[in-house]
Amino acid sequence: MIISFDLDDTLIPGTKQFATLERSFLQKLWKVEKLRMGTIELMKACQAKGHKVYVYTTSYRPPRRIWWMFYLYGIKLDKVINQQVHNQFVRMPTKPSKYPPAFNIDLHIDDSKGVEMEGQQYNFKTIIVREDNPNWAEEILAAIG
Repeated sequence: MIISFDLDDTLIPGTKQFATLERSFLQKLWKVEKLRMGTIELMKACQAKGHKVYVYTTSYRPPRRIWWMFYLYGIKLDKVINQQVHNQFVRMPTKPSKYPPAFNIDLHIDDSKGVEMEGQQYNFKTIIVREDNPNWAEEILAAIG
């Protein structure tokens, strides 16, 4: 299975706030963003089960920067899809903000109810994560089996 994760307000705090991991000296030096508590364990568990882990974000952060950030946390991402990549590959008259089927993604994890509605409209599976849910990672693992 291919599982993708949104970044902003899902794994990285922005307008939504949640507990984050402590950063190492090297991560601070490289100005690596803080990740949501449970992210690393969840991604490693997904990969241990044989799933591929992608980041799919509407951010314009360069894919190499995102890949490097996760690498410094001990995660080797299988793919990074940012807004530029999305725009290149998703060519629809009414383009959704995210369209996981264009990248063979089986499940997308996001914080946005709008993405959940797009999933219903365009027939792709989502799990929406709330900022006030401390058990979010365990719930995702339970959902994927």
